[in-house]
Amino acid sequence: MTVRLRVVDVCCYERPYRLRIPFRFGIKTATGGRQAVVSVRIRLENGQEATGWAAEALSAKWFDKNPSLTDDQNHHQLRRSIELAAEARLGSGLQTAYGLFETSYFDLNDACAAQALNPLIASFGMAMLDRAILDALCRAKGTSFAQAMSANLGGIHTGPLVPELDGFDLDAFLGSRHPALSIDIRHTVGLVDPLVPGDQESRVNDGLPETLSEVIATYGCRYYKIKIGGDADADLDRLGRIAALLDQSGIDYRVTLDGNEQFADGEAIAAFFARVEADPALRRFSRSLLCLEQPVRRDRALAEPVDRLAARIPVIIDESDGGLDAFPTARALGYTGVSSKTCKGFYKSILNAARAQAWNGDGASRYFLSAEDLTCEPGISLQQDLALVSWLGLTHVEKNAHHFIDGFGNRPHGEAQAFLAAHGDLYHLQNGVVRLRLEGGRVAIGSLAASGFGTALSPDIAGLEPMPPADWS
Repeated sequence: MTVRLRVVDVCCYERPYRLRIPFRFGIKTATGGRQAVVSVRIRLENGQEATGWAAEALSAKWFDKNPSLTDDQNHHQLRRSIELAAEARLGSGLQTAYGLFETSYFDLNDACAAQALNPLIASFGMAMLDRAILDALCRAKGTSFAQAMSANLGGIHTGPLVPELDGFDLDAFLGSRHPALSIDIRHTVGLVDPLVPGDQESRVNDGLPETLSEVIATYGCRYYKIKIGGDADADLDRLGRIAALLDQSGIDYRVTLDGNEQFADGEAIAAFFARVEADPALRRFSRSLLCLEQPVRRDRALAEPVDRLAARIPVIIDESDGGLDAFPTARALGYTGVSSKTCKGFYKSILNAARAQAWNGDGASRYFLSAEDLTCEPGISLQQDLALVSWLGLTHVEKNAHHFIDGFGNRPHGEAQAFLAAHGDLYHLQNGVVRLRLEGGRVAIGSLAASGFGTALSPDIAGLEPMPPADWS
């Protein structure tokens, strides 16, 4: 049964965070950043009110990789996206949760485009507001995210946003989703991550693994996501070192490669991948590859086919997944997958999963979603993403905040303790710090069935700062 509601208040906050070790992806080496936190108060048709939350990193040099923009300017772009989405949701009147997204989708994209904000940035603000709205709705009705989605409490339907799903039984698709009680973590290997202790000039010594060899020994992950940088010789040398560690581990491992838009065109990445396949040191590694993520820069990725490469390895889009039309466009060019990221919108992930099932037909698996991460920190951000991908039926998910940030970071002690008490399957107390409980390469997520979008808890506002007005026009 769908429920109608209106948005009556939106509050936006931020907080800084620091990384315990540098994280390089694409053109960016991060040592810290800022997380946006949004709260939304809704009023149901019967007058009942509830507040929901969303949290996500304001990731510089991912949404817009223009090197002439500073990190602060990137942050202001994302703040402006949130502001525009908040204005739209506050002015939308009484609608279903999905209706709030659907009826303002095109206007919001146009408003962002008019302010030189690309579709990926536009999706960020909508994603934040829609997650908080759905969280509030789940809390108001005393239901978990999985229960709400399977019963279509938000009122998702086929229509003008996804015309290719006309005739697809979306309610049956939603009703067939069931979350697992645990999920495999795909560990991210950044471009400057030390692989063995000899690569380090100094140690952090905080009790967590610092090198890839230590990660393998400590967490026992079977899945890995490896960043490549577009320098073929350097990439091949580094992949060889990584492959040697994985081969020696005795783990039946699986790997994805992330190009982060570092290749000029399809021919460049196809030539590189041919060298990967031909390298004797990468023989087992090559057999373990699951997919290649966004190798070509976004201004070219959806302008030329990738059939030559896709014949040898599934290729998926990530940064090119700006608008809702991106996956169908990519499919026509030979791409077979798309990333799921809560920073791009959970409705987008659900609709793309429905597309994949519709295109595959019964029993096929050519088209797929791959669960990727944007430094989802423990608490609201991590748990909303895990709740989504598990309900979608994805069996492994990239996660990296547990490696690059120590637990709940600089957040209030009481907040970390509250999440530990409510989600003792997902977190544990280690050396006095609340950290992710990653054992045997998996995390237990049964406690995400709480009332709300992944949790019934709220952030401690004492640990937050008011979000400054966006300085972007």
